[in-house]
Amino acid sequence: MQQQTRLQALSAFLKTQRSKIVPESVGLPSGARRRTPGLRREEVAQLAGVSTTWYTWLEQGRDIRVSASVLDAIANALQLSIDERKYLFALALESGAQVSAIAEAHPEISPPLQRILQELRNCPTIITDRRHDIVGWNEAAAHVFLDFERIPAEERNMLRLLFTRKELQRLAVNWEHFTSGFLAIFRTYYGQYVEDEWYDRFIGEMKAAHPEFERLWRQSEVKTAPEVLIEFRHSKAGKMLFHLTSFQVQGGTDLRCSIYTPAPESSTEFKLKQLMDRE
Repeated sequence: MQQQTRLQALSAFLKTQRSKIVPESVGLPSGARRRTPGLRREEVAQLAGVSTTWYTWLEQGRDIRVSASVLDAIANALQLSIDERKYLFALALESGAQVSAIAEAHPEISPPLQRILQELRNCPTIITDRRHDIVGWNEAAAHVFLDFERIPAEERNMLRLLFTRKELQRLAVNWEHFTSGFLAIFRTYYGQYVEDEWYDRFIGEMKAAHPEFERLWRQSEVKTAPEVLIEFRHSKAGKMLFHLTSFQVQGGTDLRCSIYTPAPESSTEFKLKQLMDRE
């Protein structure tokens, strides 16, 4: 991400977060003359203890000097979560990781991780890299989602598939909520790897091809490990409920493991076993 693009991303993030704050939640009157939702720039500046002019320049994406202490005050004013704070600091301080030639290549799955995939027979599991490219999956995932083996490697990007494959759009009962979870994780990587121009190219391509992507991207949060209950309507197995647990794989690569555990109070595991046995 070039500097100007980084500053534009910072500007958009600050505006979005400011619009989410309810004035009453920070002790300010809502007022009947507010033209836009959330706080005004001068109110954020007041809460953070900085000048309105300085904050305005920051939100406009100007190349100005910032410090960690001031950013922390702004994060408090905007009521940012831990993940959102990290995203703010990465963009404002240009502290994202440098992209090396090794990072550009698809990371390989270690034998122990491959063994874990195989052992999670009744839990659909997908492993993705920092670009959401799918680099590993187990048999259960192929039955519930897609047979990823039949998809060319260069097209195995989870976000791209969510917007291009009708099977995945029909699978999740709340497709927007399901997709927003992936976008929240994707945004954390977007802020972390500020030197990688691939992200801007990918986002530009997705916005041009899928109008709904732009809307969801604007609304997306910043989260590294959402844990949610997801309801699927599988074309062959019917209603299936899964608890999604997503976590970073420890090591030298940015791999993420997403495990879909059948909800114990449902018949999902039984349906999954039937599905796998007959195919």
